[in-house]
Amino acid sequence: MYTKWEVTGGGKENLKFSHLDQIDTSNVVQLEIAWVYHSEDRDSTKFGPMECNPIIIDDILYGVSPKLKLFAIDAATGKQKWSFNPADSLQNKKWHRNSVNMNRGVSYWQEGEDKRILYSVGPIVLAVDATSGDLVTSFGDEGGVDLRSGLGRDETKMFIAPTSPMMVHNGLFFVGGLVGEETPGHIRAYDVITGQQKWIFHTIPQPGEGGYETWEDTTAYKRMGSTNSWSGFSLDEKNGLLFCGTGSPTNDFYGGDRWGKGLYGNNILALDAMTGELKWHFQTVHHDVWDMDLSSPPMIISVKRDGKQVDAVAQSTKTGHIYVFERTTGKPLFPIEERPVITENAVDGENLWPTQPFPVLPKPFARQLLTENDLNTLVSDSSYQDILKRFRSYRSDGIYTAPSTEGTIVFPGYDGGGEWGGPAYDPHTQILYVNANEMAWVLNLVEMDQPKDEGHTNLEAGTILYAKNCMACHGPERLGGGDVPSLVGVDKKYTLPKFKELVTSGRRMMPGFTQLTELEKEAIGTYVLDLKNKQSQAYVGVIDGNNEPRKTARPSYSFTGYNKFLTKEGYPAISPPWGTLNAINLNTGEYEWKIPFGEFEELKKQGYPTTGRENYGGPVVTAGGLLFIGASADGKFRAINKTTGKILWETNLPAPGVATPATYEVNGKQYVVIACGGGKWGGKAGDAYVAFALP
Repeated sequence: MYTKWEVTGGGKENLKFSHLDQIDTSNVVQLEIAWVYHSEDRDSTKFGPMECNPIIIDDILYGVSPKLKLFAIDAATGKQKWSFNPADSLQNKKWHRNSVNMNRGVSYWQEGEDKRILYSVGPIVLAVDATSGDLVTSFGDEGGVDLRSGLGRDETKMFIAPTSPMMVHNGLFFVGGLVGEETPGHIRAYDVITGQQKWIFHTIPQPGEGGYETWEDTTAYKRMGSTNSWSGFSLDEKNGLLFCGTGSPTNDFYGGDRWGKGLYGNNILALDAMTGELKWHFQTVHHDVWDMDLSSPPMIISVKRDGKQVDAVAQSTKTGHIYVFERTTGKPLFPIEERPVITENAVDGENLWPTQPFPVLPKPFARQLLTENDLNTLVSDSSYQDILKRFRSYRSDGIYTAPSTEGTIVFPGYDGGGEWGGPAYDPHTQILYVNANEMAWVLNLVEMDQPKDEGHTNLEAGTILYAKNCMACHGPERLGGGDVPSLVGVDKKYTLPKFKELVTSGRRMMPGFTQLTELEKEAIGTYVLDLKNKQSQAYVGVIDGNNEPRKTARPSYSFTGYNKFLTKEGYPAISPPWGTLNAINLNTGEYEWKIPFGEFEELKKQGYPTTGRENYGGPVVTAGGLLFIGASADGKFRAINKTTGKILWETNLPAPGVATPATYEVNGKQYVVIACGGGKWGGKAGDAYVAFALP
């Protein structure tokens, strides 16, 4: 068991563990490159980072390139067997590719000689013959299933783009996905042969369903979006239980339109895999207005209690908490306390939940409170005074500080704590290994102008619609930031028709805004492209005219974008560590070790201790006593002693490995492979899969 890597995460339990031990603590320093595979299609301008955790079936490795090409290569040599380009199948179909161009893994199914790879490209799940690389045209509509259908809403206004792989079980595959703000994140099961939808679990409950009463507005199920399982699934095959975590309902940062706890947002869900029936659930954040999605699938584990092994499930979170439950009942295996949190000074119309759940053990693996004593002192005095002045203008009362118009510190940040890579778990020692980000972000709300019934110009309408749909990423001045491009000067690149096409289809991490009408897209284009000849013209549409009427009329807020709290030099404004790697014993809830993870070369040369750094992608733990992890923005791949936390070996990758590695064996030889896509932090983009082995 656990000697293969046929499912993303190493198995349906999502442990990221391998029994392979040929590479161990005594010989890992001898690791060398066994092969490198280049897809030759890196594109950092249109496509997102390559984050795929590949699978290996019968000595063939299946992965996805930056441009979402599916490929099969010899797992021992890296030599390509075939490549499937989805553009060849999608361009002449009605499957319009509004997508986030990124993929974290694929799924495999076999019955006799019928062998299929299932993976998603935008809203389409494709079935590809694993032997030939040809589309299986008997699946769905000529080879694909359009996930915009079957949600119970107008499919022309739905945006869905799964980035995590499907889970396959007993002839079904299960899918969630990244969704648009007005697309519900319902979980669905499909027949793996035909592509027919078999069941649906409404993450925004409908009348008569459990959880419906947790939304004050009884029309929420008709109009609210998200509440989605974008990070993927794990499966307890013995009990037939499908597990996943969900994200927050829309809007992410203001809950005036969704008073109440809002089930099943921010929930760990245990579903009957064959029927979709809810067996148990636990909400990790009530009425989330901090974007604290459950960012990785739960782990199917066992722990020791009173001398006996107990079937359990563990969930890491962006907040830095780890929750551990009895697997079939949902009973907490460490106490969880509902503690009062500060709710004063919320913006008008907001009604924050008065308590939040805090596990007593394990203690959080990321800091949750930022004070003046925690600010970065490695920088110059003038830089320090700048961040101190800014900090004193913000609100920072702890992890659940109310969002505000003056600025609220979100810490842990939008990217954790724990992120989508998730932890690894050693079933023998029952130690969990999780990498964490330590980055503060600043959340600024802005009250939206309420649209008039009539009398707008194109410029007025475009300004309102930009604030509602675009400002969160591109900012109030359209300057962008981080991975988000500036929109200043885009009039030199886009005509109005091309701009409307972009808004409809999406690009890189930008979703397609299919819910907007043509008039709304034109108004936004008039504003963004500064089309003065059209700005004064009368806007003849109705802004937000397609929304269901709300039960209450409260103020509406958007926010000014995903803004990190940084120094003038671009370092985190908080004291190190800025990234950590943690080993936690889940029998006791106590830490075995904790180290800074990742480094800045320039600070290292100045003699500073290891600071840690932002990291994406997860670790893999092996019976050879090792933890393999890329993830860090410094572009290194490391092997760490899992018992002590000591780094035993490291090497530079061709681009940062913002992915989880995989380990497997071919002809008695153990390999470790990682996708090197980079690009996550505006750095070098890559298209390489690099495999390592002993000489």
